[in-house]
Amino acid sequence: MLVLTCPYCGVTAEETEFHAEGEAHLKRFGPGSKDEDFEAYLFMRENPKGAHLERWRHQNGCGKYFHAARCTMTLEVFGTYPAQTYEPPQEIKDKIAAKHPNWTWREFSL
Repeated sequence: MLVLTCPYCGVTAEETEFHAEGEAHLKRFGPGSKDEDFEAYLFMRENPKGAHLERWRHQNGCGKYFHAARCTMTLEVFGTYPAQTYEPPQEIKDKIAAKHPNWTWREFSL
């Protein structure tokens, strides 16, 4: 069972209290964008075997969105952080790099 901690209200609970919202840090495209960019934003997602950054919502709690860094193979959670940030905090990046040496942070730009 995946156990997450909401960075806003501090509640630590099983994943059933939260709702997965997909990949985190996607670059959004709006009116006036190229069709290819908008199509990529809507349909193209990473599906890595290993460390992954995801967007979650504390559905049965404060209702706020946040990001979680976790391993898709072991369900190990490296940490959670507010959704209003543009990249994971350095301490989470360091935890991921310790377990997955080939993982590097990259700006998500589809």
